[in-house]
Amino acid sequence: MIKFLDLKNQYRTIQKEIDETIRNVIESSAFIGSKYVNNFEKEFALYQQTKYCIGVANGTDALEIAIEGLDLEKNSEIIVPANSFISSSEAITRTGHKVVFCDCDKNNYTISIESIKAKITKDTTAIVVVHLYGHPCDMDEILNIAKEYDLKVIEDCAQAHGAQYKGKRVGAIGDIGTFSFYPGKNLGAYGDGGAIVTNSEELAKKCKMIANHGRIEKYNHEFEGRNSRLDGLQAAVLSVKLNYLDKWTNKRIENANYYLKNLKNIKKVILPKREDWAKQVYHLFVIRTEKRDELRQYLKDNGIQSGIHYPIALPKLKAYKNINQENEDFFANQYDAQLLSLPIGEHLQIEDINKIINFIKTFYEL
Repeated sequence: MIKFLDLKNQYRTIQKEIDETIRNVIESSAFIGSKYVNNFEKEFALYQQTKYCIGVANGTDALEIAIEGLDLEKNSEIIVPANSFISSSEAITRTGHKVVFCDCDKNNYTISIESIKAKITKDTTAIVVVHLYGHPCDMDEILNIAKEYDLKVIEDCAQAHGAQYKGKRVGAIGDIGTFSFYPGKNLGAYGDGGAIVTNSEELAKKCKMIANHGRIEKYNHEFEGRNSRLDGLQAAVLSVKLNYLDKWTNKRIENANYYLKNLKNIKKVILPKREDWAKQVYHLFVIRTEKRDELRQYLKDNGIQSGIHYPIALPKLKAYKNINQENEDFFANQYDAQLLSLPIGEHLQIEDINKIINFIKTFYEL
């Protein structure tokens, strides 16, 4: 069996350090608001080349708190790409704003610049850009649009830990960025976890207060907030794993390069494009094929796991039926049934990738 994700194998490679750090947290009862959280926030801010990092309970909370922290006009419109996980759009409506979907680029699957421009109205206040599958968005173009129309830019980096746009780490290129540390992410905790990053001291303070019941000092609540904290155990685990992230990322890139080189001549498979200015960290390696379901079953029958991200474009979900964008002429609406994620994690060796490639070749020769 070639697994799509193998967190047990990853744990075994760092087991001694993980076990020791978890034991230290438990023995010191440093579960909430501890030195482990503070240390990780500093380490992750430094890694992501940003001034401030606020640990929160999960990636969805990070998005909601980030949007709330921007203090946008209520019921304003926020543009978000149609191909993403629902958290990217859910956070908009749950903070009192209106979702406006735009299309994705057909080559790298990130947000379409032309589609953003087409969706801007007088009520637009922000754009949620999703560095999808680990590929950064075209941030210069997005920032130019934001400046022209006085819009805020929220970077959804849930799949892009360590990704770079023209040498800059994503997350603090726009106004604010958010991360998820769900276990399956490139940098994943052993439970839920998330973070907010920004270069704005004022925005960092506001988000920290929102996440902590509207306060900095205990019992001195300046406004109503919420309870969203990264706990000590998860922070300690993340600090250990952060030391290995570059090594794991390099392995993902190596595996992706091997796929790109050896699948390029299969005409019925469309490969993802990596832009010259991008450091794509390959949270996912997504191909496109009209025989997606048949190929997936064939790989499964031969002991190879795969995934689908995402099988239904967001505008087509029942949750967004009232928005009436399911029939728009979006690439995302048309090709969601063709997307297939191949195994890409650092647990794979070239021999595994070669086996996957050979089975894909065999499938199209049948």
